[in-house]
Amino acid sequence: MSTTAYYTEEGFRKLQEELHRLKTVDRLHISHQIAEARDKGDLSENAEYHAAKEDQGLLEARIAKMEEVLANARVIDPEQVDTDKVYIHSTVKVKQVGSNMERSFTLVAESESDIKSGKISVNSPIGQGLLGKQVKEVAEIRTPNGTTRFEVIEISR
Repeated sequence: MSTTAYYTEEGFRKLQEELHRLKTVDRLHISHQIAEARDKGDLSENAEYHAAKEDQGLLEARIAKMEEVLANARVIDPEQVDTDKVYIHSTVKVKQVGSNMERSFTLVAESESDIKSGKISVNSPIGQGLLGKQVKEVAEIRTPNGTTRFEVIEISR
């Protein structure tokens, strides 16, 4: 079962580049490994050959998965994202209830997440908790350390 995932133009392009690399560079590399192992003789007892064939199977599965992801991907223009609620590609400023700690997050597709740059997956606990919230609403987010409450202060693109 495939689901639609929403990406920025940059994120979608990176997925396309990765698929291209898998199909060209990685496939070629594995086919060379298989050919080299095949040249070493008896295939029934050739561990290098069997390992290379296993790697080939894993690569083909990865390519198929990536093709499925791209087929179901939709590019969203961040300029078209409403700022009345938190959606994918929204940048949301939150304040942890009970403290003065404020943070900003941009909600992105899972493959685009990068916590160091403030990009969190919409599938993460924080992302799921913030989706659909409006300014001044409080999101209760369950984490391994307990429940954390964030008040939405600002929503932007």
